[in-house]
Amino acid sequence: MPAKTQARPSARPAVSSARTPRAGFNWRKIAYDTLVSRSLDDIEESTNRNRNSVPKEHVVLYQFSARGHDMAQTILGSLMTGSRDGAGAYYRSRPMLLSVGLTIEDALGSPLGRAGGFSDGRDIGVVCNLPNRDGCTVLPMAGDVGGQYTPAAGWAQSIVYHRDVLGDASYKNSMAVALGGDASVATNGFWAALTMATTLKLPMLFYIEDNDLGISVRGDMQTPGGDIAKNLASFTNLFIRNGSGTDPHDASGLLEEAVKHVRAGHGPALVRLTVPRLSSHSGPDNQKGYRTEAEIADDQTRDPLPKLREYLVPAFMSEGDWQALEQEVERDVNVALEAARARPMPDPSTVAQHVFCDETAPDAMGGLSHAERSALGGTDVVQEGGDLLRFAEAVRRTLRRELEVNNKVVVFGEDVGKKGGVHLVTEGLQKQFGPTRVFDTSLSEEGIIGRAVAMAISGLMPVAEIQFRKYADPATEQLNNTGTMRWRTANRFAAPIVVRMPGGYGKDVGDPWHSLSDEVRFAHAYGWQVAMPSNAADAVGLLRAAMRSPNPTIFFEHRSLLMTGDGSARYPGDDYVLPFGKAHILQKGDALTLVSWGAMVHRCREAVEAFGDQIELIDLRTVAPWDRDTVLASVEKTGRCLIVHEDSLTAGFGAEIAGTLAQEAFWFLDAPIVRLAPNDIPVPYHPVLLDAVVPTVEVIQKELERLLAV
Repeated sequence: MPAKTQARPSARPAVSSARTPRAGFNWRKIAYDTLVSRSLDDIEESTNRNRNSVPKEHVVLYQFSARGHDMAQTILGSLMTGSRDGAGAYYRSRPMLLSVGLTIEDALGSPLGRAGGFSDGRDIGVVCNLPNRDGCTVLPMAGDVGGQYTPAAGWAQSIVYHRDVLGDASYKNSMAVALGGDASVATNGFWAALTMATTLKLPMLFYIEDNDLGISVRGDMQTPGGDIAKNLASFTNLFIRNGSGTDPHDASGLLEEAVKHVRAGHGPALVRLTVPRLSSHSGPDNQKGYRTEAEIADDQTRDPLPKLREYLVPAFMSEGDWQALEQEVERDVNVALEAARARPMPDPSTVAQHVFCDETAPDAMGGLSHAERSALGGTDVVQEGGDLLRFAEAVRRTLRRELEVNNKVVVFGEDVGKKGGVHLVTEGLQKQFGPTRVFDTSLSEEGIIGRAVAMAISGLMPVAEIQFRKYADPATEQLNNTGTMRWRTANRFAAPIVVRMPGGYGKDVGDPWHSLSDEVRFAHAYGWQVAMPSNAADAVGLLRAAMRSPNPTIFFEHRSLLMTGDGSARYPGDDYVLPFGKAHILQKGDALTLVSWGAMVHRCREAVEAFGDQIELIDLRTVAPWDRDTVLASVEKTGRCLIVHEDSLTAGFGAEIAGTLAQEAFWFLDAPIVRLAPNDIPVPYHPVLLDAVVPTVEVIQKELERLLAV
């Protein structure tokens, strides 16, 4: 089916034809990109409306139109000329992507779910990305609303770091932009990014397209008064402009002014442009259920495309030039459409690739390169005679060493700077390395993780601290998006960050807020490595491995180990690296396998002292990946297994181990597999209650006795 643009509204906008198009803009390309975007929307919408009469493989299963938003976005894209510019975009941002380098074929092929493109059929077609090592990078978009803001702010902070700390002149005058609709300014991500950008005076532009609708909810239900620009007028360090996104003269002037402000180093800017939504929210949505015919018709009169045409014809180009441009767009779109539809369907045999890094594949954009990781070296051989260290000092010493040998390492979080963290793990690091490498953040976990994501994509090695496991909950979307990034972009992007996260019961105390363990949540999260060391030596090896890994890592620091001498060990050396997924057999035994991890290992170790060589005690060390082979081999030898952990019993990680043993070691078992864990009760405060919930040494001993007698 050839690409035909729909008939344009006959009404001419009230725009003075006497205005000369602004100099310094490539108006022909702006018009070309706008027409291309409109043509793509026409094709997808008309195909979907007629899905019963077209081949099903031509239907876009998840379609969002950008009509009405298109012209202003292409103007914005034309200004993204910095060699290290970055953009955090959202599902209606395809026009901007076209203007900074997305090919028409990819813009059509990916929504069709074809092989190749920006997701290889793995993600919905409006969730785009565009790696670019010498121009504007469009960070991997997310399906959640507001998820683009904090990574965009992180990219802006990365620009400053690369420019000022690493001395990379290619980052000079570069900037980040975050694109969002008016409804997205109600999200945590928007406010977190706004705080980051204004307090740090980052080179960042907030571009808000206000169509007064969040699907069906009106703007004044998202923002008091319906105008975020007016509401932010008192914000310090924020340059604000407010106007129309349907008037090319107004929009180009406001955007140019804001971009110049940001590139000049004066801090962030926000531009709010009003635009019409000339379609339903998405393909399945029917806006006539919540908008009147008059409202829909009124929006049609504000269509920016006829206004762009009148602005440029005849002041910039002739009528014939415009018609020739339309014909050029039609030809280019038809060629791209044919090529996109001819692309093969994605290969199901490859669907499991790129959940984690494949060292045989090309480097994704993000993290240290393979060559950089190799240059750092590392060994799994313990250096004898090391200092005896407590757990917290071991972590601090490892961070210090990696900050010394890798100038791309940055350490940050709430209170990690002058205070040195709530557990004093980072104490002294800011004094030694300065506030650009070890720094405090505002109180927003989404902001902490979102900024880390973009820093990693820019090539840095961010180590972010979340003060306690429970506090990570507001960052859930960013954490999930980080883990799936490599897979859903088909290895185009990756964000190998390290998230240090204390949790678990404290010294003789607990509570529902600071003592949550819940490691299974991250073991279940796609693409994450999860380390739970039980001692200082393992903490050194696993943390260094995480900081040199191409995959993101949750590094769990147990509160009990941070607060006591439990887990103290000899420092294994400045180059010690412990592979993930390699358990440690702490004690050999022949009658029962006891599996644990984290601080519970110490209770288990004390519990087995009375049993001689009957118990084989395994410290799992990491739960993602976990050492299946060592556990299976042990159970095949002993015939019995007790799994002890601090997380809740139901669906805790012990259930995964038990399920694996039941499936793969059933015929070797002499007794039922037993899990010993809190019985789905939040961690209580008082020590008496704590001991009634979290397995104690005495409880573990009794269960060992009972199971050995079976």
